[in-house]
Amino acid sequence: MRLKISLEKLSARGHTVKVSDLYAMGWKAVADEDDFTEPHNPDRLMYIAESRDAFAAGTQSPDIAAEQEKLLWADAVLLSFPLWWFGMPAILKGWFDRVFAYGFAYGVGVHGGERWGDRYGEGTLMGRRAMVIVPIGGRAPHYSDRGVNGSLEDILWPIHHGVLFYPGMMVMPPFPVYQSDRMDPDGWNRVVKEFEQRLDGLFVDPPIPYRTQNGGHYDSDQRLKSGLGENEGGIRIHLVQPDDPAENLTAGNKQRIAS
Repeated sequence: MRLKISLEKLSARGHTVKVSDLYAMGWKAVADEDDFTEPHNPDRLMYIAESRDAFAAGTQSPDIAAEQEKLLWADAVLLSFPLWWFGMPAILKGWFDRVFAYGFAYGVGVHGGERWGDRYGEGTLMGRRAMVIVPIGGRAPHYSDRGVNGSLEDILWPIHHGVLFYPGMMVMPPFPVYQSDRMDPDGWNRVVKEFEQRLDGLFVDPPIPYRTQNGGHYDSDQRLKSGLGENEGGIRIHLVQPDDPAENLTAGNKQRIAS
């Protein structure tokens, strides 16, 4: 249903949408030797090295290359998945493991001196927007700052910051759907309306203001400089605050979507 709403709403706004339904595709979640059509070392799999060589040589398996092309084509990426054990389902994790190859999503840019490559706000996917749509069985208070499960902001940090922001995407605040497995019609209609509003703001609402790695807020050891983040704690120290000095990176904004 979320997919149907997304397709209808975005298409009505003149956007072109491409879909990767991993279950319908029969997506292979396991990263293994079959991901490389011409392995350099068939006797011992060193996945990172093979990933690097295959991406550079164009010898990745066709399913990986096709998903990378979708990401390069898109200007926004919508990820819809249920929260399973405080993370994404295995099939989606396997999608990232295989598609975010060395040279595509990591190992990008110059590594030397004070620069640790193009990552965290820069990289191959810089300029694209990403939003997580996450149905959750629990109630919203469970995922608040004082909730027993921890805040949703903290739970999604590895995905938002470590997976999506890492290769350069601008990450939008998530769209959680609490108690999604026991929602009455009135609750569902309310969620649909809120979701449509979020889609309307996909290219105009501000993203989560993560600090860029190379924007000047981190030192040569990639630690936040003294005097920054002092009004926050935990992972929130990595959010740009109103009185912080300006960063020197910018990202574009277009209007094609993949989901």
